[in-house]
Formats: sequence, C-alpha cells, structure tokens
Amino acid sequence: MRRYWSGLGLAAVLAAAGCGLGDTGQPAAAPGATATGEVKGKVSLQTWALKPKFTDYMQKVIDSFEKKYPGVEVEWLDQPGEGYSDKVLSQAAGGSLPDVTNLPPEFALPLVKQGLLLDVAQADPAVKDEYVPGGLSAYTYPGVQGVYGYPWYLNTDVNYWNSELMAENGLDAKKPPASFDELVAQARTLKEKSGGKVYLMSRKPELGDFVQAGVKLMSDDGKSFTFNTPEAAALLDKYRDAFKDGLLPRDVLTDTYAGNAKLFNEGTVAWTTGGGNYITSLAVDNPSLAPKVVPSPAFGTPPLYVQGLSVSAKSKNTPAALALARWVTNAENQAAFAHLVAIFPSTKASADDPFFSKSDGTNAGDAKVMAFAALAKAKMLEPVALTEAMKKIVKQQFALAISGEVTSKEALDKAVAKCDELLQN
Repeated sequence: MRRYWSGLGLAAVLAAAGCGLGDTGQPAAAPGATATGEVKGKVSLQTWALKPKFTDYMQKVIDSFEKKYPGVEVEWLDQPGEGYSDKVLSQAAGGSLPDVTNLPPEFALPLVKQGLLLDVAQADPAVKDEYVPGGLSAYTYPGVQGVYGYPWYLNTDVNYWNSELMAENGLDAKKPPASFDELVAQARTLKEKSGGKVYLMSRKPELGDFVQAGVKLMSDDGKSFTFNTPEAAALLDKYRDAFKDGLLPRDVLTDTYAGNAKLFNEGTVAWTTGGGNYITSLAVDNPSLAPKVVPSPAFGTPPLYVQGLSVSAKSKNTPAALALARWVTNAENQAAFAHLVAIFPSTKASADDPFFSKSDGTNAGDAKVMAFAALAKAKMLEPVALTEAMKKIVKQQFALAISGEVTSKEALDKAVAKCDELLQN
C-alpha cells in the first residue's frame, strides 16, 4: 500500500497542483458557515470512479438521505478515474465545484489554499468526537486553521511474513521483527542460512520510514522540508550497510526492480507490507502461499491512507451539503461499504462492530482485525505537499546514498534543497 490508493484501486493518480487557480502559496481561511438551517433543496455530490460497480450502493445511500429529508434533492455526479485531479481543479477554477466532493487530502490542498473548501470542524463541531483522529488530521494543513474534509474510507498497512521461508532459514514467523533493527538482524540470519538465495528485506526506504525514526519531514508552517537530520542520515547508513552486506536484492536500486510485493507473491522474499485484506486477495493470486502468511502490526506509527468528502465554501446550500457529507460517512453507511470493498470506516462508533474487531480465526481474519485496530493511531506519514517530482528526487538521492556513491548527509541535503526549490515554485 502507498499513499495514492485513491479511487478504489485505480492505477495512476496525478499529483494535485494549483494550476489554473492563481495559487499564491499562502493558505486562506475559508468563509465561515454552520450546519444550522433546514436541510432542503438541491445539493450536488461528486464521487470518484464509483460507477458502475458501486452504483447500487451509492444510490441506496442517496435514496435513504432523501427519505430522511423529504425536501432535499441530491444530484449525484461520478467522474472517471483518469484525470480526476485535473477535473476538480478545472471545476474549482470555473466556479462549478460541487457542493460535496470526494477528495483525498492531497487533492484538497490547492483548494484549501484558495479558501474554496469549508472548515467542517467549525461548521460541524461534532466531527472531532465522531471520527478517528488520524482521519481528521489528514484534512488539516500547515499554516491554516481548520479541518477541510469528513474522513470517508480508510486503509493502513500490516506486515506480512512467509512462515515457510522463515522456518526453513532459522526464523520464526510467530516472533517476527518488531523494529527496523530487528528486521536487519533477522535478514542477516536468513541470508546466512539460505546462502543468499532468498531475502527478508527487499525495498528501499521512503520518507515515511524516517517518521518511524523520529525524523520531522516538514516545518510547522509547511514552507520547507526538514528531513536532512542526523537521525535520517543514520537510517540511510543502516540501509547502505545492509545493501553492502547483501541483505537486499542487488537490483533493488534500479528502475527495473520487480518490486517487493511481486517478489513476495513469487515466494522469493519473506516480508512485505499490504492492506488489511491482502491475504484475501493473495488467496486468489497465489492460493498455495496464502495459508503460509502470518500478519503482524506495522512498525511504529501505522501509515494511513484516506479518502474523504469536502464541502465547497461557496455552496449555496450549506446545511444540506454538510448533512449529506455526514450521512455518506456515518458509521452505518461506511460499514455497508466495507462489506463490498476492502476498506475500513473512519468513525469511532465502528470500533465495536464485530465485522472489523473480531477475527474468524484465519490468518486473513487476524490481519483484518490487526489493521482495523491500528487505525486508532494511524497517521499520514508523508506530507501532502510532497509531489511526484519531489518523490522522484528523494528516490534518486536515496539510491545514491545506499549504493555508497555519496554520503547520506550529502544525499539528504541535496534532496531537501531540491524539494524546497520545487515547493517554492
């Protein structure tokens, strides 16, 4: 799992940028509004690539909302997956942003900067009591007060271990690594026992891994990156040493690298990460491997992947827009959605739902419960301001450091400088 899991499994997502909006780079508070007022009249809802697979579900949610509020009429718009961020930016620039729009946090950012989204925590103070903290914090942004989206559906990562590979090479999947240092130690044992034929570690570090090491990625005002610290350099040094000692595949730094998940599915790597329903999908792709997989909690702070519903600050029907966003994201409707697709609800009330909180005794059931429990403390680890261009720079500099071509400090300093340059531009 990575941050751009948006649109329920759609492949590529364009990075949100302020093009066409006259972005000043300075967040502007959205006009104030409240949930007071009668819920009636026409209100528009835009989702992202839910038709036709989830048409019946969404229509049922809309019909029940209109039944609860007889004087309201919902216009449901659904946009295709490809080019969705461009579509939203175009709507915003043209003054045609729907009343309620499905936006992941990074897509909402340029609209927040222009004061085009409503602070839902101000308009609807109960949100702070009803949604998980990580989901709400995903819609808060440096330098601007407020919460700019109702969390909708969530996911997070769990560690997955190939118990057979581990047992064959001196390890016990029932006692998996619980930290990065333990991971390196067990990777060394597996390499020695297997003669280098299989691996435990098989992916490069990402900025989210720095958070686990206590590294702050951005300044509080969101105007600069701060991940060129001694702690960050120490983590890169550990990866460099592990790579030098053959604890990772030799091609892990190249563009032709097959990827950690693919190698795990093929049975040549003993560790991967994935969403809470990973074993269920693995049972389809590799039914002989699935029973051998043992889950364990993610290291440190679990990563959070978020979709949400934002309300237009220029809505002409704010009471209905707020009521609709809350209705779509309430515990009952989110639970019904989670029975159809591999996601988790964002409401605190869902914590007692046995569908999420109790395992059926299988490894897949254990993983699902593990992931759901982790949502209470999960957070978005990478800043939403991090663009694809920035991530490419970070990836390149990390590869240079791990290969030993430059020092970790040099790589981090250059990555921060180039990312700051892009951030300012």
